[in-house]
Amino acid sequence: MHYTTVILGAGAAGMMCAAHAGGSVLVVDHAKAPGEKIRISGGGRCNFTNMHCTPDAFICANPHFAKSALARYTQWDFIELVDAHGITWHEKTLGQLFCDISAKQIVAMLHALMQKSGVDLHLNSSLEGIEKTDIGFKMTLIGPDGSTPVTADHLVIASGGKSIPKMGATGRAYDIANQFGIPVTPTRAGLVPFTFTDARFAPISGTAVPARVTAGDTTFDEALLFTHRGLSGPAILQASSYWDEGTEITLNILPANDLLGKLREQRQIYGRRNFTTELAQHLPGRLVDHLANQFDLTGNLADWSDARLQTLCDTLSNWTMTPTGTEGYRTAEVTLGGIDTNALSSKTMETKTIPRLYFIGESVDVTGWLGGYNFQWAWSSAMAAARDIAKP
Repeated sequence: MHYTTVILGAGAAGMMCAAHAGGSVLVVDHAKAPGEKIRISGGGRCNFTNMHCTPDAFICANPHFAKSALARYTQWDFIELVDAHGITWHEKTLGQLFCDISAKQIVAMLHALMQKSGVDLHLNSSLEGIEKTDIGFKMTLIGPDGSTPVTADHLVIASGGKSIPKMGATGRAYDIANQFGIPVTPTRAGLVPFTFTDARFAPISGTAVPARVTAGDTTFDEALLFTHRGLSGPAILQASSYWDEGTEITLNILPANDLLGKLREQRQIYGRRNFTTELAQHLPGRLVDHLANQFDLTGNLADWSDARLQTLCDTLSNWTMTPTGTEGYRTAEVTLGGIDTNALSSKTMETKTIPRLYFIGESVDVTGWLGGYNFQWAWSSAMAAARDIAKP
């Protein structure tokens, strides 16, 4: 069988590219169904893009690389596509857009676009023996019905990264890159919870607070969740992408809370009140109990001088700790690192040394913030490749 384009991966980027590449297209995936990570994302409602998507929200060894693709297929373009297919959506905090009904609607939309374009989709299948030829590529399609030789003018690798292996992630893209001499930057888990070997937060697992979390030189203001194994929540997931193993993170659990002023005011009225009782009016009770084991919170309000109150508030605004590690790829939402962008055209995602070979989506060393940014990169990078393939 010969195709204009063969795409490895039926995820967000692969399906988007297949729907718009034109010509004859084969999409191959080892999963039982297309778009599985789309289906489970956003609590089943798919945070499909972000209103505030800009290149500044992406991590890459080359901070300029993502600019071209993101500018040429924007969040507004994808919103227009979603609207055209009658998918209703709503905006949550920080510009995050979710389907009103189900993430399955995004999968169905992409699948319908692929069918309209006559895309040949093979699931429970793999591509083996990929080789470059003088005019394109040859390989073997292995599926439930046996093996079939396949040739293609273009080959697009959209098989994602290593995150969430239970969803089928394998890192196959990096193996193919290595085969063709395409450099790969070191990879690690991103948007992932922190762990502590001493399970220090297990007694307050499930407690959440607004927080400002800093890792390296980057700070995020969102919710923080204490867990049996460590720390999670949006602020932690965001910070994890900027954390280096063995370094400290800083928690400010009073980001918008004038705790000092409130405690001083209450001290004038309820001086005989137990200090932890008053503190529990401003922070979750279980967290106060935990803090009482870490810091001296004894006495009544009247016993606390301004200096002592100030010291406590400063401590809770600058609470430093060193995570043991992260949950790793098992729960990571994305993979940091990947195909070296110096090896790719920022306009087309085509490799510079192997004509007609493209890498798109999560396999590339471009990682977005939490909140729909990584889906937008999938759409934008897919369209960059598809438009190049489809051009006359």
